[in-house]
Amino acid sequence: MLKQQLQQKLQQKLSPQQIQLIRLIELPAIELEERVKHELEDNPALEEGKENSIDNNQDDSVSVDNGDVDSNADYESDISLGDYMTEDDIPEYKLREITERDEKKENTSYSAGQSLNEYLLQQLGLRDLEEQQVQIAQYIIGNIDDDGYLRRDLSAIADDIMFQTGQMVNEKDIENVLFIIQDFDPIGVGARNLRECLMLQLNHKSKTEEVQCADRILTDYFDDFTRKHYDKILHGLNISEETLKKAIREITVLDPKPCGSWENSMEASLSQVIPDFIVEAINGELVLSMNSRGIPEMRINQEYANMFQDYANNKANQTSSMRDAVQFVKQKLDSAQWFIDAVKQRQETLQRTMEAIIQLQHNFFLTGDEATLHPMILRDVAEKAGYDISTISRVSNSKYVQTNFGIYPLKYFFSESMQTDTGEEISTREVKKIMKQHIDAEDKRKPLTDEELASILRDKGYIIARRTVAKYREQLGISVARLRKEI
Repeated sequence: MLKQQLQQKLQQKLSPQQIQLIRLIELPAIELEERVKHELEDNPALEEGKENSIDNNQDDSVSVDNGDVDSNADYESDISLGDYMTEDDIPEYKLREITERDEKKENTSYSAGQSLNEYLLQQLGLRDLEEQQVQIAQYIIGNIDDDGYLRRDLSAIADDIMFQTGQMVNEKDIENVLFIIQDFDPIGVGARNLRECLMLQLNHKSKTEEVQCADRILTDYFDDFTRKHYDKILHGLNISEETLKKAIREITVLDPKPCGSWENSMEASLSQVIPDFIVEAINGELVLSMNSRGIPEMRINQEYANMFQDYANNKANQTSSMRDAVQFVKQKLDSAQWFIDAVKQRQETLQRTMEAIIQLQHNFFLTGDEATLHPMILRDVAEKAGYDISTISRVSNSKYVQTNFGIYPLKYFFSESMQTDTGEEISTREVKKIMKQHIDAEDKRKPLTDEELASILRDKGYIIARRTVAKYREQLGISVARLRKEI
């Protein structure tokens, strides 16, 4: 049965400028620097330099003493984040995920060179192959992923070649060319799975007794090896524990991602960790400053502003082309002013958020002692900063702070809370730290199970379920007891 119903619904949509502002807030310092440079190049109405209306002696530092904030930087803007950045932007489960996500990030310096694809094609050019083999090799290389694996089926590659070149090739033709590529550097490239990758690397080693044993393990007992069922391997190969240890050592030094470091290094060259904030502890007082290194001050180009005034004051004599020019100049001026205000709004938003984090984690910024970190979630910072949770989430994403004790991602300061048996509220980070200490010190022949870890924590006053222990262990990137077992 069909039913008609009249319903009123209030729905808020973001304008393109509001979406751009949100993206500006999400950008880390190094990406904002690139965005500003691009805007200066793209908009002739925008130029580097201080605005006349802003005090040239203004200091962006903030003194934070026992939670009191005294900011010298007071920006005014017509853009209000609270008007449109709502908590609905991020579902609750996502907020939890943001808090729990792994915060580790490598900071590796690297001089950017050719890509992996280019490097493989360069080696291909040194081989004496038939034209059809070269075409097949190019297709294979184009399908090798960042870790160095060929994860597409050979039949799918054969179909691609047939549709795009009209050549009929079979899987055997492709596999023969793949074997050639698997001889390229880095060793292990072109493997179709982990076992093949490891075996390719073993094949380039001298055939010692340990290497031959390792080869047999990968060939006949790979599943048992990955599950650490060492008893089955010892019985099946009829070898001693010492021989098995040496063979396993040969396998564990191999690289499961032979090209992973290549891509990570390329990525690191484009994404160096540059802190957005600097918090200094000086004589017991915390001082916050924004890291604006490489981000120039901006102002409206006066010639463009004068040009607009000249056009606007001469409306009576304007031709059609002049009106088009007026519209163009006005658009550029409006865009330039919006961008200047948006960058200021971003800086103010980041600053107020960081002030709130400092107030909530005051002792840590003074001492650097992880034990002084209090439980803190996005909502706590949002309430203190006066922003929405979604705003705090965007600010804390990919941002770093430099302290007297090192550089930390903002996500480092977020953690859930739990209570001890005495009712004291503590950070889950403290529980994870205790877990890791016990796992690091465990007997690797008989690793601690999640149930045993939960029992240890209960003895220390932390009432915690086994499934929660499992969750924390996974967040720490630690395998289950069975996979931590060593012989």
